[in-house]
Amino acid sequence: MSTFIGQLVGFAVIIFLVWRYVVPPVRTMMKNQQETVRRQLEENAQAGQKVTDADTQHAKALEEAKAEAARVVDEARHDAEKIAEQLRAQADTELERIKTQGAQQVQQLRQQLIRELRQSLGAESVHRAGGMVRDFVSDPAERSATVDRFLAELDEMAPSNKVFEDAVTSELRAASRESLAQMVRQLDGVVADLDVDQLTGMASDLASVVKMLRKEPLLARHVSDPSSDTGARAQLVERLLSGKVSDAALEVLKSAASQRWSSTSDLVYGIQHIASLALLVRAERDGQIEDVEDQLFRFSRILDAEPRLVTLLSEYTVPADRRIALLTNVLHGRASRNAADLLRQTVELLHGERADEAVRELATLAVSRRGEVIAHVRAASELSEAQSNRLTELLTRIYGHPVSLQLDLDPALIGGLTITVGDEVIDGSLASKLASAENHLPD
Repeated sequence: MSTFIGQLVGFAVIIFLVWRYVVPPVRTMMKNQQETVRRQLEENAQAGQKVTDADTQHAKALEEAKAEAARVVDEARHDAEKIAEQLRAQADTELERIKTQGAQQVQQLRQQLIRELRQSLGAESVHRAGGMVRDFVSDPAERSATVDRFLAELDEMAPSNKVFEDAVTSELRAASRESLAQMVRQLDGVVADLDVDQLTGMASDLASVVKMLRKEPLLARHVSDPSSDTGARAQLVERLLSGKVSDAALEVLKSAASQRWSSTSDLVYGIQHIASLALLVRAERDGQIEDVEDQLFRFSRILDAEPRLVTLLSEYTVPADRRIALLTNVLHGRASRNAADLLRQTVELLHGERADEAVRELATLAVSRRGEVIAHVRAASELSEAQSNRLTELLTRIYGHPVSLQLDLDPALIGGLTITVGDEVIDGSLASKLASAENHLPD
């Protein structure tokens, strides 16, 4: 009995404990679970409603999309028709433009072909005419006749108003040019009583002074100093050179020291200029001035054809005796004493100048010493004496000045003459006339 009661009490305690501590949490849990289930059911119902609404919206959107697509397709079809119409209009316009442009290009091409044909025919005509002219003037008499015809045309030419300047001294400044002119006048007075040997000595003395002044630049600057007294400069020259150079050379040098020079180099150039003139005066005394002039121009043409020779003669750092020896070998006795001495003096005194230019200047000095101007004449063949005399007479009348002819042969001229006097050119060659005819062919 007691066991039963004890078990009953134990069972009651267990029931109490379960009811007190287990049942409330279980109830709470079940309640929460029920709440969760209820909420999930509500959410599922809401989700179902949303799905239904979404289906409705989707169906509505689909209908709207179909309507929009139909509208877009209709607009696209309309735009396509409009674009096609515009493209057809543009194509028609472009076709007309291309046709017009093509017609213009065809016309231009036709005109170009006509021009080329005319030019080709004209050039061929000129070429054939040139051949006929060359064949015609191959006869010396006919070639000479072309010169006579040119001289006849020259005879009708009006006098020129060209003013000639001294080509040799034209590059000097005014002060130096006037000083050199005074020295030339001094020379003309001094050489009146000198014989040929004295003129040779005078030229040699002046050349030696030129070399001395180049070796002694301080002395040259003092002698040419425009700020110092002219009398003092002349006395200095006399003290230094009296008894060492001839009296005639000393007078010229004292005159040079008394002048006003633009630069020291102009003084040295002036003395060298007078040294050359002394040899030209010697040639005048010998009656060879015309031959000297001709030989100098011929040698200048040799130098024009031999640039290597020009370089060797112009190299002033090479000893002068070696350059003079080369010059002597080139001349080989074909130049007169006066021409050879002038060339040797010129080459010896080169100091940076080109030999060909110095020789041309020397030849020009020989011409100007005779009071003449140079006419450079190019001809296809030699002129007869009568033609040369007539040409000289005509040019003298045209330029109002005695003229010296310098003839160069150039077979390329075919016939006629080309004349250059200073910076004026008279072109009467057949070659230039044929070239002019070719240049003026019709387009």
